[in-house]
Amino acid sequence: MAYGFRLGQFPRRAFARLVVTGSLLFGGAVAASAGCGVPQQTGYRDVTLQVDGAMRQGVAYLPSGYTGQKKMAVVFDFHGSNSFPRAQMQRSSWDKVAEREGFIVFAPQGSLSGSAAGTFAWNVPGVTFREGGLDEVAFIKAAVERVKEDYCVDPERIYASGYSGGGRMLSAYLCAGTEDFAGAGFVNSLRAGLPAERRDGRWMPDATSCKPARPVSIMAFHGVKDEANPYAGGGKAYWQYGFRAALQRWTELDGCKGKAVAETAGGVTFSLYDACGKGARIAAFEFAEGTHDWPRPQPNAGVMAAASRTDTAGVVQVSATRKPGFDPNIDPAARMWDFFRRADQPNVVATANSPQPALKVVAGCGEAATIDQNAEGQSAEGMTCSNSKPAEPRRSGLGAKDAL
Repeated sequence: MAYGFRLGQFPRRAFARLVVTGSLLFGGAVAASAGCGVPQQTGYRDVTLQVDGAMRQGVAYLPSGYTGQKKMAVVFDFHGSNSFPRAQMQRSSWDKVAEREGFIVFAPQGSLSGSAAGTFAWNVPGVTFREGGLDEVAFIKAAVERVKEDYCVDPERIYASGYSGGGRMLSAYLCAGTEDFAGAGFVNSLRAGLPAERRDGRWMPDATSCKPARPVSIMAFHGVKDEANPYAGGGKAYWQYGFRAALQRWTELDGCKGKAVAETAGGVTFSLYDACGKGARIAAFEFAEGTHDWPRPQPNAGVMAAASRTDTAGVVQVSATRKPGFDPNIDPAARMWDFFRRADQPNVVATANSPQPALKVVAGCGEAATIDQNAEGQSAEGMTCSNSKPAEPRRSGLGAKDAL
């Protein structure tokens, strides 16, 4: 029987049914877990949770500096379609950044079977209707609670990152009104609600399907030549509106003020909104030659965080010498981590904010991830425009049978 789920709701009883088990990657005894004060074996750890009678899986990574005495940040790493947690960590390198910087990574596993044996995909609310699909929102919420119970975690520093189908799942999780993640990153996957087609034939995010509980700092990456989740829109039924339409809608949901001025270097365009609701920020990297692959820095090139100088309106400033204010040699995980760390400052992530009106998309604006490490048309100039009145959708692109 296909699983049915209404966006924005998840069973509270899920939290009372957590049955905790765990195993080390290379075997051996399972260390007892009781949060702070209890040392644990570091490295990779397979984790099993029982949520509403179903056994769910994930993989945790504890850095070598973990002692159980100091509260650490956590990053949830969401795999793409037709992948699995360990493959995603290899793709994203979040485990390497965690080892270097001293935080925990948890990679949850989707409930749907992927196209290849041993791979999985996410049962994204409102999008995927397939046999075996489970309540992913309840699972993610339960996984967050499990991580807080088992490890010495700072609950104010829990973040998330999603690639492809995993980013679409993460988008849906934020849109469902959850409040677990203080910041979120997206690689070829940012969504701002389900796609809806207006009467004039243009696609936009459906405002009724994305109601975040608060402004969330977001960093998003997208390749202009991505054919799986097209940068300019179109593609499969669950996609349709493009990256800039999603980005613009999030600036409205986050209450961003002013206008971001894009800066381009090395084929990468960086833009930043840093005057959003109660301190939230939105940053974007667009790759002129980027495909659906996870971006990779050039060999032997230094990786440095985006160091843009901004004025009170949150506009990126370019120096008189035209030297770019950011490093175009991108390592998304390292760049997201720097972005998340900066969001640790007081009031950067708001606790309440009213969403802005739905997006009106102007003309020209706008997954097949595999298990190997890197597998899974330019729009009109300027961002999409906001409209004071929600556009009336003609039909939706949701509910595509067998879509991943």
